[in-house]
Amino acid sequence: MVSVKEIEAYKDYGKCVCITNGIIEAYVTVDIGPRIIRFGYTGGKNILCSNRKAFGPKDDKVFTDYYGEGKHWENLAGHRIWTSPESYPETYYPDLEAVAYEKTEYGAVFTPNPEKENGVAKSLEIKMDSDDTNMQITMRVQNISDKPKDFAVWGLSVSEKGGTLVIPMNENDTGLLPNRIVSVWPYTDMSNDRIYFGDMYVTLRQDEKYTKPIKLGFDLNCGTVYYCLGDDIFRKSYDTNHPSGKYPDGGCSFETYTNENMIEVESLGELKTVAPGETSSLTESWSLCKKPCDTDFKDDKSIDEMLSRL
Repeated sequence: MVSVKEIEAYKDYGKCVCITNGIIEAYVTVDIGPRIIRFGYTGGKNILCSNRKAFGPKDDKVFTDYYGEGKHWENLAGHRIWTSPESYPETYYPDLEAVAYEKTEYGAVFTPNPEKENGVAKSLEIKMDSDDTNMQITMRVQNISDKPKDFAVWGLSVSEKGGTLVIPMNENDTGLLPNRIVSVWPYTDMSNDRIYFGDMYVTLRQDEKYTKPIKLGFDLNCGTVYYCLGDDIFRKSYDTNHPSGKYPDGGCSFETYTNENMIEVESLGELKTVAPGETSSLTESWSLCKKPCDTDFKDDKSIDEMLSRL
């Protein structure tokens, strides 16, 4: 059975809503955000980063000219809804106001105030299975402007530091043509030892010793990645439409970013023209499992053995 109840305060995030089936639990902020600020086994470690103080605000003149004096944006950590392509200050909406929510049979729907400056309205729905470690997150973005808008729905899970992300590579045989896209951001040092490129897998290790960030993007055909944090494995899956679909950032449906504080596990929907009044959505499936064996995250065979035993 899934229960939904309010928690008066979680850390420095204010009031949250706890959704749990007794096996796993998710906390969602409702004084600000929304953010899924906790996801893990009931009483276990949090897969998501919940260190609000690790991130400085954005409140420069460009930002306040757009959103108004006194406004600022905070990362807040946890999982959030954005739209891609990323742009500043538009993408960085100052979502620090109260969030309305409505309970459902298996979770809740969270609806922040509409972003009038950007002409969009967002909502986040959580639906949790009643007797296992699975839940679904549906992110919806409606065009509330009077003109068509081009965007992709973007789900960013700011995850706890100290783990390793496993990204399966495309396996389709395209003959003389390439079978994968890898996008690399300008500040990314591809020789850094946090990155491993194998034949079957790419891995990215979060390491607090490094302050220089890394960001990579992929046209991930399988739509599934794994974040391994200690003995827990967080699996994120989503539907893709490669190679025919149009995606942001050179064709990426998956992106990841890491610095000294966290690692992001990001899915992206198709880049579409959304008419006034229409809504674009993206659904992720989340699950947890325990790591079945010791793993060398810089060895394809070792990674494959781990995944085959999940």
